[in-house]
Parts: sequence; C-alpha cells; structure tokens
Amino acid sequence: MRDLVEIGMGRSARRTYQLADIDIVPSRRTRSSKEVSTAWQLDAYRFDLPLLAHPTDALVSPAFAIELGKRGGLGVLNGEGLWGRHEDVEDKIAQVVELAESDVDPSAAIRLLQQLHAAPLRPELLAAAVAQVRDAGVTTAVRVSPQNARTLTPELVKAGIDLLVVHGTIISAEHVARDGEPLNLKTFIAELDVPVVAGGVSDHRTALHLMRTGAAGVIVGYGSAEGVTTSGEVLGIGVPMATAIADAAAARRDYLDETGGRYVHVIADGDIHTSGDLAKAIACGADAAVLGTPLAAAAEAPGKGWYWPSVAAHPSVPRGSLLPVAFGDRPSLDAVLAGPSDDPFGSLNLVGGLRRSMAKSGYSDLKEFQKVGLSVQG
Repeated sequence: MRDLVEIGMGRSARRTYQLADIDIVPSRRTRSSKEVSTAWQLDAYRFDLPLLAHPTDALVSPAFAIELGKRGGLGVLNGEGLWGRHEDVEDKIAQVVELAESDVDPSAAIRLLQQLHAAPLRPELLAAAVAQVRDAGVTTAVRVSPQNARTLTPELVKAGIDLLVVHGTIISAEHVARDGEPLNLKTFIAELDVPVVAGGVSDHRTALHLMRTGAAGVIVGYGSAEGVTTSGEVLGIGVPMATAIADAAAARRDYLDETGGRYVHVIADGDIHTSGDLAKAIACGADAAVLGTPLAAAAEAPGKGWYWPSVAAHPSVPRGSLLPVAFGDRPSLDAVLAGPSDDPFGSLNLVGGLRRSMAKSGYSDLKEFQKVGLSVQG
C-alpha cells in the first residue's frame, strides 16, 4: 500500500524516497570483489560496465564515446546537439566554457548554447560522427527527442547506429506533436531494425506502458543533478529516484509475467554522483545508470571540466546551468571508472566501489544485487 501523507484539507501526497534516504543492508555472506561481475546485456549488446554517459555535448563527443566504449560502458551521442550542427564543435565548446569561466554574466554561456543549437541539423555531420564511433568497433548509440524521432531516425539508421535512445525530460508511450499527429512508440519501435531505449519515466504505470511499446530499456528519471533546474526552479517536476527505480523494477516484473519472459532493462538517470549512489541505484532495481557530472570530470570529456545537461540549450525554457566539475588536473577516465582513487567520498573508482559494495553484501552479479536488503534512514 502506498504511504500517503495529508498535505492539506482534501489533498494528499505520496511519501517517496531519494537515493540519499536509503542504505544497503549487507547479508550474512561476503565474497571477494574479484569474484563480482558488473556485466549486463541490452538486446544483443553486452557491456562490462553498467554505465551510460548522458547525451550532452559537454560529455559525449565521438572520441569520448569510443574511449568509454572500449572500457565497457556506453557513450550516447546527442543527435540534436552540436556534433550534427557544426564542423568545429571543439572550438564552439571552448567558446562556451570561456564565457562560463569569465563569470561576468551567468546567462551568457546559456545564450551562446542556444545560438549554437539554433543552427540547422546537417545529416552529413551527424552521419560522420556516427561513423567515427562505429568504425572504432564499439556500440554506437544516439539520442533523439520524441519531437524529432520520426525525422532523424531514418538518417541515423542509415548511418549505422546500433541503439536508438528516445529521451526527453518526461516521456510517454504516445507523444502528441504540435500538428496533433502523435508519435506512437509501439508502432515506431516495431518498424525499426535497431533496439530502442526510451525515457524518462517516474512511475510504475508509465514504465509499464513504455515496456509494452517494445522498448529494450526504460530510462527512469530526468538526469537530476546540481546544475539541472527542471525540478524546483523551472517545471516543479521532481523524481524521487529510489522510489521511481523501485516502481519501474516492479513494472519490469509485471511485464515479465505478462509476456511470459520478456525482460526490459531499467536504467536510472538522476542523483547518481558517487560509487555509493550507483550501488544504491542498482540495489533499488536498476540494471544500469546514466551518469553526467562524474564522467564529465574526466580529462577525456570535451567540456574541459565543465558540465551542462542537454536541456540547458532549450531555445525557450532552458533547464540547466553550466557547472564546474573539476579544477586543476583532471583525473583520467580510467581513474574515474576503475581507479586508483585518492578521493574518500566516492567520486573516483566508481565501478570499483560498486564491485566492493556487491562483494560486501555477498552478491556476485547485478541481477542478484537487486535483491539486497535496504533500509530507510531516520
């Protein structure tokens, strides 16, 4: 039964929990972290690390997607970002960062991002970016919005993508466009030859609806992090990640029973900054997680120590600011993922921390770890 709280006369709200509100409870058994597997498989594609990179130009360039892919993760290019609009993207990002570092006008960098994203999409540039990743031999994934999925997807499939990510702040199984013609994801996915990951969602019902469209994976959350202003400041929409992940995991179980065995992966996207957050997200039921700021600190990230979400460049309702995530010498991507770490707070060696949490709790793989005990603080 849902825990409802009366917030006023005749108005109640559900009590929900963030990842920070819960703790993992170890079992009576422990094991060596060397015996733990963090591998997972999405459709035909196997990954050694349960990590996806947030599809923002601050983080995922073709080169970064290749480096993360070689290490076992998945870099998701933003199909509506700068790599499909400009030839000199690195120079454009340097201009954005310079404005952010000047700190004269906090909105100047956002205005420049909006101007850069106002340039038309050029299919040949997007195809070249996809080809660069594909030719490196790693899994190629590109994100599109529900609004532009029908227009961009044929070009992306032609370019040779392996996975399509249909990603918005909040997504439904049927997105109604301006002209009144809806994007029916069930029909859309059925007509594609590549698997689709869709999201974000925040509740059991919407997650189940998306699973019924044929999606291979469902994203839970909207990438909430410091610098993302979707929640209190702009839209007032909040996603309590621990509860949302658990609800989506319950939808996955229901759908598994409903279909007689079709498993849809739950991918957490929001409030995951440390290895402990990553472990909690998996423990709540996620198969993998989308990371933004932790990966943006890596020396290989194109943002040069700065991070902004993809929604920061929205032409009329930007929902993110530019955030410094690293100062001085930036750690390598290897250090961020697998250490060695000199940070006692879990921002480095993310996967090593996850492996140790799994081992301390006695579990050997991700699916087993989803059954670990949890407690609520306070």
